[in-house]
Amino acid sequence: MAQIEELHGRLGRAETLADYLRGLAELGVVRFESFLVDGHSEFFSADGGRVVSAPHHELLTVAETTDRAAFFEHLQRHRDKETSYVEMSAGLAASGVEKWVGDTAALTMTYVDRAGVALLVEQV
Repeated sequence: MAQIEELHGRLGRAETLADYLRGLAELGVVRFESFLVDGHSEFFSADGGRVVSAPHHELLTVAETTDRAAFFEHLQRHRDKETSYVEMSAGLAASGVEKWVGDTAALTMTYVDRAGVALLVEQV
């Protein structure tokens, strides 16, 4: 976990997301899931290994139903640097986003709601 935390500290930002995913791949991570409820992440290796990070913020409530328009609005506001990470997380949770999933081979980020529906898949 220490290697992942060090990598996240250096590259875990939107501007360096592709490098972050490549760095995780070098560590053997094939996928990670970050949960909006408390900001913890789960990192998975090809052989089924799993490492879980500590929570990164206070508990947020993830809405039962998804509001796609609000999801896109909150995501854009963060991209426009109008919100902090925690403010973005709160907005996405209120919009029904449960988690985002990073794929280190495909270099994608997928935003997923509580029903498991992929709301957006982005190439990074």
